[in-house]
Amino acid sequence: MSRPEPEQFHQTSRTKAAAAGNEEATSVLNLGEFQDVDTLTLSEAALVINALVSKRRNDRKNVNETEMLTKTIDYLDAFSRFKKKENVEAVERLLSAHKEFHKFERAQLGSLCCENAEEAKTLIPSLTDKISDDDLQDLLDEMGKLQSS
Repeated sequence: MSRPEPEQFHQTSRTKAAAAGNEEATSVLNLGEFQDVDTLTLSEAALVINALVSKRRNDRKNVNETEMLTKTIDYLDAFSRFKKKENVEAVERLLSAHKEFHKFERAQLGSLCCENAEEAKTLIPSLTDKISDDDLQDLLDEMGKLQSS
């Protein structure tokens, strides 16, 4: 059996989109097309997705529970630091009060739940010149009081 000539092969997949390549979250935030996009903490994302799935189940609509949805919910349940809706909202209020933070930084602080200011500034370097260590520690301590076990 002979092999077909190369020009007889048909493309079976889409071409890969070129990577933007200039996004970075270092001491300077350069989020490219995501620069001004609203962001959610993991806890907020869990609330939104779980509420949507519950509503669809209650309305007896097709939830279309794919493996991806199930894995996403499992991930969010495992890594969401704030489980109660009231606590998620309280953390959002705490973070939103800091207008000096970018939306991305607020979402990172609300998801990572760092123990201290040094850890937060190491993981989110763009915070370094935006807030003092003492003020950041106060914020982290307030968030820690709301954390669910």
